[in-house]
Amino acid sequence: MTEQQPDQAQTDVRTPDDTEWLTIPDVAERLDLDVVRVRQLLRERKLVAVRRGERSVLHVPAALLVELEGRLQPIPALHGTIVLLDDARFTDDEIVEWLFAPEETLNGLAPVEALRAGQRAAVRRVAQGLG
Repeated sequence: MTEQQPDQAQTDVRTPDDTEWLTIPDVAERLDLDVVRVRQLLRERKLVAVRRGERSVLHVPAALLVELEGRLQPIPALHGTIVLLDDARFTDDEIVEWLFAPEETLNGLAPVEALRAGQRAAVRRVAQGLG
C-alpha cells in the first residue's frame, strides 16, 4: 500500500477531478486579505469551504473566486445561493457538490459555472426548488 501525499488525499466531496483547491492562507493571498478576514467571509457565507486531505484542512474551490474590477473576489451572487442552500439544510460538503454538479435546468452547466457567467436568477430558481 502506498502512502498518499496530503494534497493527493481523497475527499468525500464529489467535484470534477480538475477542481483547484485553495487552503485558507492561499485564499487570503489571492484576495490580498488576511486569514482572519477570509474566515469572516466563510462565517458570513460569502464563501464556502470543505475539509480535505489527511489533516482535514479547510479548502475553498478556486472557481468560487472571480476577477472583478481588476482584483479577485468571491463570486458576488454566491452569498445568496449559499444562504438558500443553508435554508434547505445542505451541509457545506453538499453545497460544494451541488455547485459543481451539472444541472439540466441550467443547460447542463454546473451552478458555479452559471454564477460565473452571471446567471444568478436561474441558479437561485434551481436552489429554491431544493428546499
